[in-house]
Amino acid sequence: MSPASIIRSAVTRASLGELAKECFGDMVKAVVDIERGIMAIGGELHADEEHMLLEDGSSQEHLWGINIYPERKGDGWIEYDSMINMRPRQGNRSRSVEDPLLRKKILAVVLSLVSK
Repeated sequence: MSPASIIRSAVTRASLGELAKECFGDMVKAVVDIERGIMAIGGELHADEEHMLLEDGSSQEHLWGINIYPERKGDGWIEYDSMINMRPRQGNRSRSVEDPLLRKKILAVVLSLVSK
C-alpha cells in the first residue's frame, strides 16, 4: 500500500483511481480538513491520515473522514463514513457526517483538490 500523503493542490481523479487500485480496489480513504482546505489520502485507516494532518497543524474538530470512489459518477463518488466522524460533543453521533452543511463544506474542499 502506498504511504498516506497530504494533498494541498489538485490531483486528478485518474491518479486517485490508480491509488484506489493499489489500496482497496475501487476506493481511497481520505480525511478532509475543512478549515485549511487540504486532505490526506492513501492511508490504510482514516486514523492514520487524521494523525498525519494533526502533526501538520490541523485541529481535530475540523477533520472529517470520507471514502472516495474515483470511478463512480454523480453524487455517489464520495461516502461520508468513518469511525473518526463519531463526535457526540460536536453533534455527530454516527460514523456518517450527519449535517448537510458540513457535507457541503467537505465536498467543496474535495472539489477544489480533485480535478477531472
